[in-house]
Amino acid sequence: MVRAPAWAGRNYLLLTGATVIANLGSSGALIATAFAVLATGGSATDVGLVAAARTLPLLCFLLIGGAVADRLPRHRVMVAANALSCVSQGLFALLVLAGEPQMWQMALLAALGGTGQAFFAPASEGMVLASVSGDQAGRAFAVFRMGMNGANIGGAALGGALVAAVGPGWVLAIDSAAFALAAALRAFLDVSGVPVRKPGGGVLHDLRDGWREVASRPWLWAVVVQFSIVNAVISAAEAVYGPLVAEQHLGGPGPWGLALAGFGVGTAGGALLMFRFRPRRMLLTGALCVFPLALPSAALAVPLPAAGLTVIMFGTGIAIEVFAVTWMTALHQEIPEEKFSRVSSYDWLGSLAMVPLATALAGPVQDRIGRTAALWGCSALIVLLTAAVLCVPDLRRLTRRTTTEPAAGAPAARPAEATAADTAGAE
Repeated sequence: MVRAPAWAGRNYLLLTGATVIANLGSSGALIATAFAVLATGGSATDVGLVAAARTLPLLCFLLIGGAVADRLPRHRVMVAANALSCVSQGLFALLVLAGEPQMWQMALLAALGGTGQAFFAPASEGMVLASVSGDQAGRAFAVFRMGMNGANIGGAALGGALVAAVGPGWVLAIDSAAFALAAALRAFLDVSGVPVRKPGGGVLHDLRDGWREVASRPWLWAVVVQFSIVNAVISAAEAVYGPLVAEQHLGGPGPWGLALAGFGVGTAGGALLMFRFRPRRMLLTGALCVFPLALPSAALAVPLPAAGLTVIMFGTGIAIEVFAVTWMTALHQEIPEEKFSRVSSYDWLGSLAMVPLATALAGPVQDRIGRTAALWGCSALIVLLTAAVLCVPDLRRLTRRTTTEPAAGAPAARPAEATAADTAGAE
C-alpha cells in the first residue's frame, strides 16, 4: 500500500488533488476558448479581445483578493472563487453548444472567470504555504508542481483532441465540472490548526503594508517588472498567434494541443529535477532559465513543424519550472507568512499588468507589421529584459538558507526531516 509522506497531511493532499482536477479542465479550456471564438468567424483580434476580457478584471481585483485572503479564512475564499469560475464556464459551454455565441457574451463570461481567479490565486498560494512545515515546504512544492504540471499535460493533450473531435463547447463543460469538484474538495480543508489572523487597520492599510514588502526588495520588484512584459508577449504569442499558426500551418487544434502538452511534460520534468537540484544562488539560476522562453515565439515565426515546436516547448517547460521553483523558494524564505497573500497579489498584478494590452493589440500589430515580425519581436524582448534583470546585484547575491522557520499552522517537522534543505515551486 502506497502511503503519503509524513509531511503530506490531509490539507496538503486535498489542495493538491483539487489543483490537479482544476488544471485538467482549465488547460483544455484554454484551447477551447480560442477555437470557440474562431468557430464563430472571429479574427485574431477577436481572440485577443476575449483573452483580454478575462485578464482585465483579474488585474482590477488582484490586490483586493490578496488583502481579503490575508484577513478571511483562505479556504473559504478559494471555494467561493471556484464556484464563480464553475458558473462562468458552465454558461460559456451552454452558449457554445446552443449555437453561435455573441462576442460580448464570450467576453463577459471570460471576465467573470478572471474575477474568480483574482480572488483564488493569492489565497491559494498562501494556503499551500500554511499546509506544511517551513523546512518541508521545498519538497512539498516540488510534488505539488509535479501533480499540477501532470494535469496540464493531460488536460492540454485531451483538450486539443476533444476540441477537434466534439467541439469546444463540451471541453468548456468539462472545465465547469472540474471547478465544481475542486471547490467541493477545498470545502473539506481543516483549518482548526491555523492561527486566526488578527485584523489589521483596513484593506488599504494591508495593501500599503504589502507594497512596502515588495518595494523594499529590489530582486522582487525587478523580476515582477520583467515578467510584466515577458508574460505579455508570451500570452500574445500563445493565446493569439499560436492557434492561428496551428490552423494555417500545423494542422489545427490537435497539433497545437500536442505542443502545449509537450510544454507540460517539460514542466513536470523540471519539477522532478528541482526535487533534487537545490542551487545556492536561487534567483541567479532561475533568471538564466528565462532566456529559453524566447524560443517558442521564434519557432512559431519560422514556423517549425509540429514535432519541432513540441520539442522546443518541452525544453522551455523544463526551464520555466526551474525559474518557478527558485522564485517560490525565495518568496517562501523571505516573505512573512501572514503577509504572503498580499505580496503574492502584487506579484500577480505586476506579472499580468500588460497581458490585456498585449493580447488586444496582437491582432492589429500582426496586421501592421506581419505575424512573423511580431513573433520575432516577442523573442527579442524576452532576451533583452532577462539580460537587464541579471544586472540587479541583489538578484545575483540572494542565497538559499538550509533551514527556514515553520509556516504558521503547519505541522511540526520530525527531527530527521528538519535538516532537509528547502526547494519550492509556485503556480
